[in-house]
Amino acid sequence: MTTPSLTDASFPRRRAALGVGALLLAGATLWPASSRAQSATATPGVVLPDFSELADRVGPSVVNIRTTERGRSRGAAEGDPGMEEFFRRFGIPLPNRRGNPQQDDEQAQPQQRGVGSGFILTADGYIMTNAHVVDGADEVIVTLTDKRELKARIVGADTRTDVAVVKIDGTGLPFVRIGDVNRLKVGEWVMAIGSPFGLDNTVTAGIVSAKQRDTGDYLNFIQTDVAINPGNSGGPLLNLRGEVVGINSQIYSRSGGFMGISFAIPIDDAMRVADQLRTNGRVVRGRIGVQIQPVTKDVAEAIGLGKPAGALVRSVEKDGPAEKGGVEAGDIITRVDGKAVERSGDLPRIIGGIKPGSRATLTVFRRGATRDLSVTVVEFEDDRPQRRAQAEPNSGSAAKTALGLTVSDLSEAQKRELRVRGGVRVDAVEGAAARAGLREGDVVLSVDNTEVTDSKQFTGIAAKVEKSRAVSVLVRRGEWVNYLVIRPSR
Repeated sequence: MTTPSLTDASFPRRRAALGVGALLLAGATLWPASSRAQSATATPGVVLPDFSELADRVGPSVVNIRTTERGRSRGAAEGDPGMEEFFRRFGIPLPNRRGNPQQDDEQAQPQQRGVGSGFILTADGYIMTNAHVVDGADEVIVTLTDKRELKARIVGADTRTDVAVVKIDGTGLPFVRIGDVNRLKVGEWVMAIGSPFGLDNTVTAGIVSAKQRDTGDYLNFIQTDVAINPGNSGGPLLNLRGEVVGINSQIYSRSGGFMGISFAIPIDDAMRVADQLRTNGRVVRGRIGVQIQPVTKDVAEAIGLGKPAGALVRSVEKDGPAEKGGVEAGDIITRVDGKAVERSGDLPRIIGGIKPGSRATLTVFRRGATRDLSVTVVEFEDDRPQRRAQAEPNSGSAAKTALGLTVSDLSEAQKRELRVRGGVRVDAVEGAAARAGLREGDVVLSVDNTEVTDSKQFTGIAAKVEKSRAVSVLVRRGEWVNYLVIRPSR
């Protein structure tokens, strides 16, 4: 079975052409071509919107973007930019039809490397597109609807959000209006304009399938079923008022082709990135130095959090902002400056939007209670590799507990190495604890929201645990911390 994947363009469901008879049987009313798209707000299933006026009005603001690259020989996909984009998207090397690669590189002339779309933001020529459309390009050529071809310079590109801004020289250019994503509703009609396979100003339409799809580090995407294909990347997603609500960017596909699911970058997030690119040429993000994961329903119930919300801190960077602010591995961050962290993916987006050097108040859930911590946000840098610290066996005595664990005390050196105040090392595991996923070498930091200091105290806690209910255990394994739930035997 082929594994579905996300790729750099959306490929939504193609709409079958319905005959007049089929529409009448469905109870649909055919509107005349002159009907306005904005007025198509009647009961679903009764009327269909007419996108013609919308296409005429917004079409001139959408551009074709062609990129070239030097020093590269042409392959089997020569002359077919759409196929080249397909090969690049899936990481497949382009076949080389020539015999001497070194000679090819020396003699290669600028060659077309891909086709994408974009839309004009300002009358003086700022254009928004996807970062992957212009990535690696030596030359960017923008084609307007009046067939003018203009060279563009890349103002800036941000690969984490897949947003880029390019600039052409011009005045009085037609530009788009920016919409409000918060007003966008699931089931609402939307339209895309782009250059699939290089076919300029192709219009496709569909509905919003879902919002807040968490498929990226810094973005929640808009999911639609608008037909998008290679070359649509970077083009606008429009509501019926003719306002841009997203940038068509990715697809979910088993084959690399259209399967009815596409994703667009919300325009409010994209504009925040674009503003920074236009001002600074790059995007500055905040960070606090934590590794996180989602909070599961089982863990939330076991530790008394209530609902599975927030971001579970798996590890804290040594001497990083979070550690200095008092954040500990095992904390669940539920709010930032009063703003709720509903899902773990919300945290990097919220923190990333805070100006480095600012202080942020984190509300954390720790051992059954909440507390506020003040953390100074710093500028995001490339991820640093972390050494995996392990708790090695020591010569101390081991004790078997009622939870099916044999544990021993950590030496002071081990505590310093692991950067923990207390905890016990798991020397052997059996029964329910083994089924919960505990392993030899794990370090147990808390049981039932009670911090563990040593093996004697741990044994006392374990003895008091009711055997008929699930017990939460905070476990350190290498650099990571996670909650495991030990359930009674059935």
